[in-house]
Amino acid sequence: MRRRTWAAVSGALAVGLGVIGGELSAAALSPSVTPVSAVGSAVIDGLPPGVKDWAIAWFGTADKAVFLVTIAVLIALLALAAGVLEYRRRFAGRAVVAGFGAVGALAVASRPQSSLISFVAPVVAALVAVLVLDALVRALRAWQQGADGAATTDRSPARRRFLQGAGGTAVVVAATGAAATGVRSSQSTVTRQRSSITLPAPTEPAAPPRPEGSFVPEGAELEIPGISELVTDADDFYRIDTALVVPVVDPAGWTLRVTGLVDREVEITFDELLALPLIERHVTLACVSNTVGGGLTGTARWLGWPVRELLARAGVRPEADMVLSRSVDGFTAGTPLEALTDSRDALIAVGMNGEPLPVEHGFPVRLVVPGLYGFVSATKWVSELQVTRFADEKAYWSTRGWSERGPVKTSSRVDVPRPNADVPAGDVVVAGVAWAQHRGVEAVEVRVDGGPWQRAVLATAISVDTWCHYSATLALAAGSHTVQSRAVDREGDVQSDADVAPAPDGAEGLHTVTFTVT
Repeated sequence: MRRRTWAAVSGALAVGLGVIGGELSAAALSPSVTPVSAVGSAVIDGLPPGVKDWAIAWFGTADKAVFLVTIAVLIALLALAAGVLEYRRRFAGRAVVAGFGAVGALAVASRPQSSLISFVAPVVAALVAVLVLDALVRALRAWQQGADGAATTDRSPARRRFLQGAGGTAVVVAATGAAATGVRSSQSTVTRQRSSITLPAPTEPAAPPRPEGSFVPEGAELEIPGISELVTDADDFYRIDTALVVPVVDPAGWTLRVTGLVDREVEITFDELLALPLIERHVTLACVSNTVGGGLTGTARWLGWPVRELLARAGVRPEADMVLSRSVDGFTAGTPLEALTDSRDALIAVGMNGEPLPVEHGFPVRLVVPGLYGFVSATKWVSELQVTRFADEKAYWSTRGWSERGPVKTSSRVDVPRPNADVPAGDVVVAGVAWAQHRGVEAVEVRVDGGPWQRAVLATAISVDTWCHYSATLALAAGSHTVQSRAVDREGDVQSDADVAPAPDGAEGLHTVTFTVT
């Protein structure tokens, strides 16, 4: 192997050990802010909105995993380059590594959760990487050139010392990497805390449980293979947020403050919240980035306390028209005040489908607001409600060109048949879901091959705040066909057939599925 290649390997080992050392330091001292996650989050915050839209459109809920892999690749390339630079010229590679450590420190400083102790991790990462890189490249140079200036042989002690050093570093990287994975995978303390929580019974259940264990009304769920589950399992519920690494929030130390245009500031703890009369509601949430026919929509049974009750405690001043909710990681959403104070039961939620909120869905507490896209309402890991005005404050996405108020548009999706499916001849079942949160779905229509619209059978709706199942049975001839659906809400508005992209206020259009009758 050429010496330059060994230099690159030295850089990779040094930076790898430094990164792992920094992550372990962060896990021990400041688990909510790590150097890698801080750099990634800072990059995400600085990306143009179009890039984020593209990532969500292409990768969906896997966008964060793809981004983390991209960061890992970039760090690896930087490490290889640093090793070669250090071999060519002393201090050059170490300067690159130190500079990257400084970038990590600046990124940590930009995170709302950071404190003075958070800076230990990037310092440890840079120091370890610099020292190991210096030691390995020194050993590599000694292998290349003996003390008297004569070239060494491939069996020289200098060669053995370098290979032993590189091999030992590789073993340490593997061992500490495994340790870091174990520590990080745990989110262990919070996971244990979550599992120890017993949620109180709701004072108002979402629906009486049926004998088979279902919590939805009779006739609400169609038993059609391939149709979306009426209530989405937490494991299958879409996740779109700006958190590159899921925030770790200790419920024992969590509080929610109400500030801003109020008569008095209010603060409640998690235990105080659980002691309040909690209610349960089925609510369908939708992401504004959802494309026509996309999967960024889901329904769950949420347990929480009405936001309007907390705002009433604080006494909202008449000039306010917006509540800026803030997450522990700095994300903000601007919600119209009326959506939090009217009859729709916007919730400070602690439970999802009968369990404490999953960590990735906002544990210990999040907001759930029927009728609004998540980017203006569904703040996870919520820590503050600032009562304010749209004229005075801008939320995370509104500063990036998205709309301010975000009402969910009347929409529908064809789940059955699947795109490009082969369907047996005879009666063909078309089925799916439709939603118009806080207005309710009045009807769903389907059409085949651009023909006349036909009324579908609409299942019983859980409430105006949830999606509903629909189905239609059609007699179709053999061959290729396309089917479309459209919903009509209870205010008489018909789902738009215009082809509109998600930005800035939600996609429009008719979901079209092509299939073949055989």
